[in-house]
Amino acid sequence: MRQSSGCAVRWSVGTGWLAGLCLALALVLTLMAPVAQAQRVEGDRAVASGIYEAEVPVNSQTDAERNNGFARALAQVLAKISGDRSATGRPGVGQELRRAKDYVAGYDYRQDQGVSSTGAPTFRTTLVVRFDQAKVDGVIGALGLPIWPQPRPKPVLWLAIDDGKGPRLVGLSQGNAARSVLDRAIERGYRLGLPSGNAAEQAAVGAIWRGDTGSIARVSARYSPPMQLIGKLYRKGNGWKADWIFVDNGRELSKWSTENADARAAMAGGADGTADALIRRYARSSGASGPAGAYRVRFTGIDSADDYIRLMGHLQDISVVRKVRPITAGADGLVLELDLISGLPGFRKMIASRGMLVGSESATDAEPDESALPTFDLR
Repeated sequence: MRQSSGCAVRWSVGTGWLAGLCLALALVLTLMAPVAQAQRVEGDRAVASGIYEAEVPVNSQTDAERNNGFARALAQVLAKISGDRSATGRPGVGQELRRAKDYVAGYDYRQDQGVSSTGAPTFRTTLVVRFDQAKVDGVIGALGLPIWPQPRPKPVLWLAIDDGKGPRLVGLSQGNAARSVLDRAIERGYRLGLPSGNAAEQAAVGAIWRGDTGSIARVSARYSPPMQLIGKLYRKGNGWKADWIFVDNGRELSKWSTENADARAAMAGGADGTADALIRRYARSSGASGPAGAYRVRFTGIDSADDYIRLMGHLQDISVVRKVRPITAGADGLVLELDLISGLPGFRKMIASRGMLVGSESATDAEPDESALPTFDLR
């Protein structure tokens, strides 16, 4: 377990003077990098292995708390890979979350120190989980979840904030002001960059405020890719409102607003809207998992009541199986009707790594007659 009370790569810090110190150090290191990299900042919170890793706060290091953390971490990873914030509500996903520990490749703990409003030090334990890519991909394919392909673009965030003193551009050196939107983008599985904030870019604040996407695209031409998230954050009543426009290669993909009493929450909505727009445009099917429906399947190797109980328990544990209905039993095996959420291809993917059922090579998944049903042998 790694612990720290200061600044380090991959270490989160709390609010207050310590966070400011960490930001200052991060900016110094960024500015010391080559010019091509110094033009953009993507947030000082690293994501070690990227999309197949997640970080979740935990109350302790007990087995129960860790297993709960694994489930929450897997939910994050599935949401990042699919791009679907509601992925946990899809059929079969909840059942796989309960088996999250089976997909873990490794984990670690991190101790984060912060400062409370009274000035007292606070500590938070974070569970960092790394999942097995092949196993997670297998679950996604079996359940028929969409995939947001890698590599993912890094749009440039053109954000102007007016706190009552006039709008100002958030450039590289003011990265901490945009921390909530930068971090939310990471949580959604991609990154945002900030412009360097030179004089010409500062002068573009007016274009941001009036939503002049053409002018912003021209001033953003030095950065890659040609995608811009244009936002203005301002006070509204007792809270804050942000207006957003997302542009992809000169084409406006989405336009929305977010409001919240907390300026950071209103700002974070920019990352969510951008992710949703990118997913609508670029997400694709995870493959031929097959259509949902009722399929008749033959099972062999059922030689006793214990074998039957073991088979039924195994089928109930497979997340793509919604219902099981016995049809016939005879010398050639037991025929069951399986109500599947992703068809027989999804069923085959799900059982492949468990080793209890072995499929017949001769049977196909296409509408078989009763004499040529897909057949699986119980081992």
